[in-house]
Amino acid sequence: MYIDKFKKIVIKIGSSILVDNKGKPKKIWLKEFSKDVKNLLQQKKQVVIVSSGAIAMGCEYLGIKKNGLKVDKSQAVAAVGQIKLMDFYKNTFNKNKIEISQILLTLDDTERRRRSINARRTIDNLLAMEIVPIVNENDTTATTEIKYGDNDRLAARVAQIIGADCLILLSDVDGLYTNNPKKNKETKLIKTVKEIDENIKKYATKTESVYGSGGMKTKIEAAKICQLSGCYMVIANGNYKNPVRKIIKNQKCTWFLPRVSKLDARKQWIIGSVAPKGEVVVDQGAVKAINNGKSLLPAGVKKINGSFEKGDHILVKDQNDIECARGLTSFSSIEVEKIKGSHSSKIKNILGYSSREEIIHKDDLVKV
Repeated sequence: MYIDKFKKIVIKIGSSILVDNKGKPKKIWLKEFSKDVKNLLQQKKQVVIVSSGAIAMGCEYLGIKKNGLKVDKSQAVAAVGQIKLMDFYKNTFNKNKIEISQILLTLDDTERRRRSINARRTIDNLLAMEIVPIVNENDTTATTEIKYGDNDRLAARVAQIIGADCLILLSDVDGLYTNNPKKNKETKLIKTVKEIDENIKKYATKTESVYGSGGMKTKIEAAKICQLSGCYMVIANGNYKNPVRKIIKNQKCTWFLPRVSKLDARKQWIIGSVAPKGEVVVDQGAVKAINNGKSLLPAGVKKINGSFEKGDHILVKDQNDIECARGLTSFSSIEVEKIKGSHSSKIKNILGYSSREEIIHKDDLVKV
């Protein structure tokens, strides 16, 4: 329905889709799913996968039952299962000549600005190399994710920080129903959600799965994040073969439509900082470049005011003390002080290490 127009897609796979109730990997399912991914890549789309399954596979390998596991035991089991999970992906995806990588994140990583910027740049670089990042929650250090099943929200945060066009949540239900379809045959599938109101919240019920720790409530929370990030989100049944192909054919699923554009969402986030950490004063050439949609380079910086760290919100002012932009800095104030007025090619020699060429990249810069 919508997928044809999307460029960057995040797909979240729940434990109940990837493994059976005994914790054994569904080899045929992943083989068919890899064909979906290959099809998207051949259309020049970028794909990021957020995958559960480490604890489930660890339990199966160690002969431990999932139910009743304490958090610290779950973390140890996840450390074993993580290797099994990535081997499963690698062996399957290699058959379709799909290169993969692993990224371990927690929800906290995506909500701390500096960490989220680093995560975004890593993922963007992998996508540019035509490598599919497979993001797993870092179960060995996270506790809330395991206990409350926040992998849906983690996927939404990943979609948000990389500026994805769409998040696909593959679940064990066809979408959002007016009641639990496993208990009520009269229930109706909601095909499109424009706004999450009290009625939509009321429909959110817990899913019934041995290994999956989330439910419809966490999917609704994920939808809220996506809607306010300018990102489409769809809940679909992943138990079918080639589930993405079925979504494209507009089979049973629930679409959550964005409430704002991606650009507006990012602008609101950057401009919305009530307390910028500092400011840089730039020359007229830099002002002109910013007005033309360019990045802020060190050569145009004349002066630094305040103290700030990499990833902080800072103001950009002209030499008449008029604010012309604000954004997220790629350098600390100490580093900017050293490289101001210099050509980007000299940054490595000045600082002694390689870094970005821009003080503020155009994607992190908003004119005001």
